[in-house]
Amino acid sequence: MEIIIKCPICRGTEIVSFLKCKDYTISKEYYTISKCIKCNFKFTNPRPDSTEIGKFYESDEYISHSDSAKGIINHIYKIVRTYTLNKKVELINKLSCEKNILDIGCGTGAFLNHCSKNDWETYGVEPNEGARKFADENYKLKINKEEELTHFPTNSFPIITMWHVLEHVHLLNERINEIKRLLKKDGTLIIAVPNSNSWDAEHYKENWAAYDLPRHLYHFSPKTLGLLLNNHGLKIINKLPMKFDSYYISLLSEKYIPGNTNILKGIINGFRSNLMGTKDINKYSSIIYIIKNA
Repeated sequence: MEIIIKCPICRGTEIVSFLKCKDYTISKEYYTISKCIKCNFKFTNPRPDSTEIGKFYESDEYISHSDSAKGIINHIYKIVRTYTLNKKVELINKLSCEKNILDIGCGTGAFLNHCSKNDWETYGVEPNEGARKFADENYKLKINKEEELTHFPTNSFPIITMWHVLEHVHLLNERINEIKRLLKKDGTLIIAVPNSNSWDAEHYKENWAAYDLPRHLYHFSPKTLGLLLNNHGLKIINKLPMKFDSYYISLLSEKYIPGNTNILKGIINGFRSNLMGTKDINKYSSIIYIIKNA
């Protein structure tokens, strides 16, 4: 296990325990979220190192690697995904005239497959071997291993995307540096992450499904993600809500509450989270950040 003694964002050393959460997917063990007193960044600490983390993804319930429709929540997720994939392609079409995209942490390749059908030249990076194999066999996509990210030429992509991926990356600052190298000077980076300052995070606390310990190593808020990006000469120019995420996360969170399987309450709380987000975008469950060079 790795122990973090300095905040990955501000390098502060005053770190306190914030919350203990259970891994409901694999180990059923409890892990701790720490918080930096100086900048309020939250991160899993201690955490499995890069050689250990793989076993925590080995579940049919981990949909981005298995593409499983097992269970009613994953079944609903897959139905909604078709709509969200269309919206993602609409977004990148608006952001770039050059149809050349790199998706980091592309999972089983559903997004890149959708891009390819819309005449984009696609490149993907994914550490999980099973997910890469699925992308090859089902979508005929050739996905690069994570370590092959360094093989791409500098300033080669007008669009780079990370859909719910940055929270999984061990070497956080090194990854942002690598992305900045690969991004064209006038290019656009799109990062989507759960929002640890959302209404549903505050409501569900240790049962909030988007903490997803220990797979999620970092727990961003709009403020802390902005600080991280600023450190690397990048800036957030727009934020967009992921409104379906609030329902999916609330439904999972209800499932995690002991003795509770209240689907209706999960739907209601997903709606409440979105309602709070309409008043303040920084309260949505998950947020898409549109990012440019500063």
